[in-house]
Order: sequence, then C-alpha cells, then structure tokens
Amino acid sequence: MKNLWFRNMLDSIAVQGRELIGLDNAERSKQGIETLCSQLLAGRGEASGIALSQEILRRYSDLDDDSKLDFFHKLAMDFSPKFEPLQMAFSRYQKTLSAEDLIALNGAVEAPRQELFRRLNMAPHGTARLVSLRADLLAVVKRNPTLKSVDADLKHLFSSWFNRGFLQLHNIDWKSPAYILEKLINYESVHAIDGWQDLRRRLLKDRRCFAFFHPAMPDEPLIFIEVAFVKGLSCKISVLIDPQAPVLDPVLADTAIFYSINNTQKGLSGISFGNFLIKQVLTELSGEFPAVRVQSTLSPVPSFADALHRWLKEGGDQPQNSMFDRVVQSHHDALKLSKEQYDIDLLLSDKEVLQILLDDYLLETNTVVSNILADLALVQLTQANQQNRLADPVALFHLSNGARLERINTFADMSPRGLSISYGVMVNYLYDLKDVESNHESFVTEGKVRLSEALEKKLRQFKKTAEKSVLNQE
Repeated sequence: MKNLWFRNMLDSIAVQGRELIGLDNAERSKQGIETLCSQLLAGRGEASGIALSQEILRRYSDLDDDSKLDFFHKLAMDFSPKFEPLQMAFSRYQKTLSAEDLIALNGAVEAPRQELFRRLNMAPHGTARLVSLRADLLAVVKRNPTLKSVDADLKHLFSSWFNRGFLQLHNIDWKSPAYILEKLINYESVHAIDGWQDLRRRLLKDRRCFAFFHPAMPDEPLIFIEVAFVKGLSCKISVLIDPQAPVLDPVLADTAIFYSINNTQKGLSGISFGNFLIKQVLTELSGEFPAVRVQSTLSPVPSFADALHRWLKEGGDQPQNSMFDRVVQSHHDALKLSKEQYDIDLLLSDKEVLQILLDDYLLETNTVVSNILADLALVQLTQANQQNRLADPVALFHLSNGARLERINTFADMSPRGLSISYGVMVNYLYDLKDVESNHESFVTEGKVRLSEALEKKLRQFKKTAEKSVLNQE
C-alpha cells in the first residue's frame, strides 16, 4: 500500500513536471534522448527532473536495438569523466593529501552518467526500467568492449541499491497473488513448471518457496528457491518435481532439499543474492522444523557435458584433462568387457569406447558408464581451471557459501536438458550450519573444497594414481 501511494505521488509529480518544462511542446518533443539526458543532469527542480527522467526512459524503451546501441555508445563517450578536471584534481590531491581534495578527486573520477542513472531512478518504476536497460546492455557489451565502463557504473550502483539490507524475504504459497505465482512459472529455468497444477504441487505442505523482493520492485521476485521436505538425501530430481508425488507430512521429514534456485532479472547479473537467500532460508527452516537435521541441495552440474565433449573430441591442456585420462584408465577392465558385451571394435581405446557408450547406449542400464561418470564429475567439481578457479558455476556458488560436496548422483536428471548439460549427473551439496562459516573461510582463503569422507577418499586415490604415473614417466 505504501509503495502504491509513493508511485502514485511520483506519477502526479511527473505530470506536473511535464507541464512546467513543456515536454509536450512540439519543439521539445524533437529533442534527442541524449539532449534530454544533458538537461536532466543540468537541472535542479524535483518535478522537472522526475518528468525528464520518465520521458528519457519512455523514449529509451521505444528505441530499436541499433538505436539502443548508439545510445550506449553516447553514454560511454559523452558522459564519462573529463580528463582535464580529473588531472587537476589529482595534482591538487598529490600536493595536499587533504580530505577536501580527496573528496574533489572522487567527484572528478566519478562518471557523470552515474549521477544520470541516479536521477533516472527517480522516475516512476525507474529502478525496474534501469534493470531492464542493463539487461539490454549486457546483451551487446561483449561485442562492444568500450561499453564495459557503462556496465561497471550500473553494476556499482545496483550493488548499493540492491544491498541485502533492502531485500525482503517472502514465503510464497498458493495464497500468494496470482501475478506472483505466474512469474514463478515464467522464471523457473532449472526445472520447468508445467502449468498451474504443477505449480500447486510445488507449493503444498511438504514444499516451500522463498523469494527476495526489493521495495522498488515489489511485484518482481529477484531470486527464488524451491525446497522439498523428504526422508533421506534425494538422489533423483523426478521424484521432487513429479506433480503426482504423494504429499509427505513435514513433521515426518528429516531432510530439506533445495532443488531449484532461480535468478529472475538478467539486468542484475553479477549482483549476488543467492548466498544471502540460502543462509536466511537455512535459518528460517531450522526454526520452523527442528526435526529436519539435514539441509542439502540437489543441484545440476552445468559445466560437465561441455568439459567431457572437449576432452573426448579434442583433448587439450585443460588442467582436469590428465585427471580425466587417469579416471578412464582406472576403469580399463570394465571398458574391455563392454567391448565384448556390445560388440565394439577391440582395437579402440578406452576413451573411444566411453564415447560410444555415451552416444549409443541407454545410460540408465549401464553400470560401467555410471561409475565412470561419477568419477569424472568428481574431478570436474574439484579441479581448478586455467584461471585457478572451479570451472562449474554451481559448485563455485555452493562451496563458496560454505556447503560441502556430499554425494554425486548419476542418472539423477534424465530430462533432455539434464542429459544435455551433465549426462544426467546431479550433486548433493550439504549445508551444516555448524560448519558453514569455517567451510566458507577455507574455500575463499585457501581454495579448499570440503568433501564427504567417501568422496575425499576417492579423490585421494585419483591423485595418488596420477602422481605414480608421473613418477613412472620420469
């Protein structure tokens, strides 16, 4: 109600502002969007500023893709810091090192477009429209590196505007407004929701859905997480998302499974919400269901299939490739038997046999493939890439939040999407509240990946085998 009142007030001020500065005048309407941006920066009146902001954002939304790209280039060139004032401010501060001159230097360094974005944010729905603008920018910035400075300024502002202190956690259930429920259906990108009945099942008493909202965008969930109450650690996603699955009394559950996390706004890419959401939901569930002792995810491994494809077809010098080789060598005897079982050419290498098994045979019926996939996934999830960071973004997210890699599940997601991104492999990341902070610290400071005892033992075996192989070659 307060948000609605405030937005109505802004709309009223904008209407009055249009009249004050003659925005509806025929001559004024011919002025370009860049001219209006300069006028907005130069102006001081509140009503006129809100009206100009609204008009700029309206005109921006009417631009075609090429015109939007031109506008972004204008922001990069014409609304950047000016060199001479910046040089003078820096020289003064070098001489005096005074607080006043440091403030002046900071002002000279800041691009005028940051103040432009702040003023645009005052328009009705300004925040949401700027988030949409950044989504457009992100779609072209890779091909236009000169626009990186514009994106950096927007990301800097959004990091403040969407600070955790402003976010509101809401529990979404079947009684939530229909427009919010519809957005859950539209925004679910991990495990698609097939209509209202499917959504209803995901919101029954043995399920929970939590979302972060921002006061400036009260109708838009920024990120949401879906939770299932079950007995034991879930190893297949089909059971959790089956609309016909029997409903469990949450009192009987001993485990909470986080099975889907969705960021909904492309324009907020790079602004971290998930770590805050996970930790707050952990706290919420611990208070509501003290009998639920285990809190875990059932997560995809989106980097896995691509990594396997590159290794199988090209080899290359990716750090994990030599470990992939060692893993397959350790399954040599089983692959040899598979040649006989499936009438595969006996002269083919283990790697070539694995490729055939992955391509031509039903994965669910093949224990050899299952064992090899589990071992290869363990390597993919624990070995740093050439940039010295984990290659899998989901693993990086959960491990940096303090989870431990608990279990690797083959044939866990046999949907077309699950097979295409990870050959059906999914992972349980376990969140133990007493260990979350220490796990987080050891990961971010030392790069240490916390594993369950079984996975830790298996990884040690791989590394020992690899070390022996290197010594033998020497």
